[in-house]
Amino acid sequence: MEVKVTNLDNKASGTLALSKDVFGLPARADLLQRTVIWQLAKRQQGTHKTKTYGEVSGSTRKIVNQKGSGGARHGGIRAPQFRGGGKAFGPVVRSHAIDLPKKVRKLALKTALSVKLAEGKLLVLDAATLGGAKTKDLAGKLKALNVDSALFIDGKVLDNNFALAARSLRNIDVLPEQGANVYDILRRDTLVLTKAAVEALEARLK
Repeated sequence: MEVKVTNLDNKASGTLALSKDVFGLPARADLLQRTVIWQLAKRQQGTHKTKTYGEVSGSTRKIVNQKGSGGARHGGIRAPQFRGGGKAFGPVVRSHAIDLPKKVRKLALKTALSVKLAEGKLLVLDAATLGGAKTKDLAGKLKALNVDSALFIDGKVLDNNFALAARSLRNIDVLPEQGANVYDILRRDTLVLTKAAVEALEARLK
């Protein structure tokens, strides 16, 4: 599996062979869906909290007699049915994280890469480097590449100028190869990998 390699000036820079074990897998929507849910669940803070009957302020005095009032047998003003009372079965601080086997996560990442290649939305660059951190310069290069919504994945270390220039561009994300994940790959239209990213991802996922 060979793909064309270009540079940021949209000029051909040779070809690169891609591993079928990483970029040639069939589409599996179920794997992608499970992994996206797993990622988003981990992101939730889980800091939501309401006060229960025992936590709200208020008297513990029985507000009416048990018998003879003709009304309900209320035990205290802090009960959930009263204004200002405790919340029954309200949310508590907890983790929303769920388990997902490493093998499934690894297969889902390879599937996401394969889907982008199969859809013709995978672009390989020889390098993602800029001489200066100018957003205007990078925007012009992306326009020449016909890229307006993309995730750029570089090697282990990002070019600082490129990362700074891309930071102000809408719908453009930049990650090192160790940060590659299914959710960010799918949420952008185009996946742009550098040659260094391809080598690192293939070594990591084979």
